[in-house]
Amino acid sequence: MLFNSAVFLFLFLPITYAVFWSLRSKNARYVWLTLTGYVFYGYWNPKFCLLMLFSTVVSYAAGLGFRRWTGSRERRLLLVVPVVADLALLAWFKYADFAIETWNWTSAWAGRPPLAPLDILLPVGISFYTFHTITYIVDAYRGTIQPSRNFWEFSCYVSLFSQLVAGPIVRFRELQADLEGIDRADRRRYLDMGWSFFIIGMAQKVLLADTIASIIDPAFEDVANLSTGSAWMCMLGYTYQLYFDFAGYSNMAVGLGFMFGMHIPQNFDSPYRALNPSDFWRRWHISLSRVLRDYLYIPLGGGRGGSWLTYRNLMLTMLLGGLWHGAAWTFVVWGAYHGVLLGLYRRFGAAWDGLPVLVQRGGMFLLVVIGWTFFRAATFSDATTLLRTMFTVQNGSVPVGAAVLGAMLLLAGATAHLGPNSFEMSHRWRPAAAVAIAGLLVLALVRIYGAANSPFLYFQF
Repeated sequence: MLFNSAVFLFLFLPITYAVFWSLRSKNARYVWLTLTGYVFYGYWNPKFCLLMLFSTVVSYAAGLGFRRWTGSRERRLLLVVPVVADLALLAWFKYADFAIETWNWTSAWAGRPPLAPLDILLPVGISFYTFHTITYIVDAYRGTIQPSRNFWEFSCYVSLFSQLVAGPIVRFRELQADLEGIDRADRRRYLDMGWSFFIIGMAQKVLLADTIASIIDPAFEDVANLSTGSAWMCMLGYTYQLYFDFAGYSNMAVGLGFMFGMHIPQNFDSPYRALNPSDFWRRWHISLSRVLRDYLYIPLGGGRGGSWLTYRNLMLTMLLGGLWHGAAWTFVVWGAYHGVLLGLYRRFGAAWDGLPVLVQRGGMFLLVVIGWTFFRAATFSDATTLLRTMFTVQNGSVPVGAAVLGAMLLLAGATAHLGPNSFEMSHRWRPAAAVAIAGLLVLALVRIYGAANSPFLYFQF
């Protein structure tokens, strides 16, 4: 079920909202949000609800075990078994066919017979809710949180529909206070802000991201015939499409959280204003960056142990971060690319920081655009073709709607580089802003029903 679909906007959300606020007890609200989360998730494929339920039950049981047992051996067992189970499920559904594809590629060189693909259907959101359960278990093991005794409270956290299928990745400790006070949530305090964030996010998605996508997607189907200028226009278009698609979804999730009395962390802080690679990853997909830092980079050793160990830890973290995004070597290369950028900045950062701010910002934006070629391309061949076209003079086709694309790039660029982000909006928000935001709602609805609904890009991850 898409946030920008009619069934969500005019059926699911109004019913969920009305019933939630009519309930008074804490448990009743937990149960209701759990049930609606499963309805929301099962709308796509009901059988995968069992997978999420299994992960929820195992993680909840592990949490109870941490409350009961204090011995190091038992606690290690409670950590390892559910985390391995979660990762095994993720590996099977997301990476089994990728492993077979890689095996077949190497087999072609070695003269071995290929294996038949399994054609496993990837459950939507499994990468996100798996991180929710794993971070819960690790935090319980570390003693960072007190595991929940209430199954419905924990299942509400895992299945909360606002951030279930594409994030933000919310750690239990970030929602625990709101969950425990869910029966005291103040509807009037956050309703206007919730709707404002939701509508702004929907406008980012359907007015900016989807409009750009409608022009560049056909062009990307034939990258070999693009001219140099067209290749740059399309990659700039994708750079803004990806940002406004995912930031739009994240703002909608934040808004939905406010509507139900919960503070979902904001996920973007104007990443295209970043001055350097480290700054970019503090601004882009913030919830993922924090999870990779706290549960992978720092446990590997972080910046301790000398420069080469630090470079190794950075590279491993970014390689796995790239692989988390998608089961393809193009994502691995994208992760390695950013690992190299982070390593180079760590080594030569003083020189980079000495450049004028506009040079730093423009240079970093250019490096990000180059990296997105591997993120967007379906194959290595497409990625290398795009890069070759972008950096050599090539004649070729111009996308249909190039003039509209040019105007959209100016609008999207001004919004991304100069406009307020969600952090700034949350601090500056005033009730009077609702009038202008209502206008965005009208435009967004016109755009939605003037074209087919487009799924959010991060659903595929």
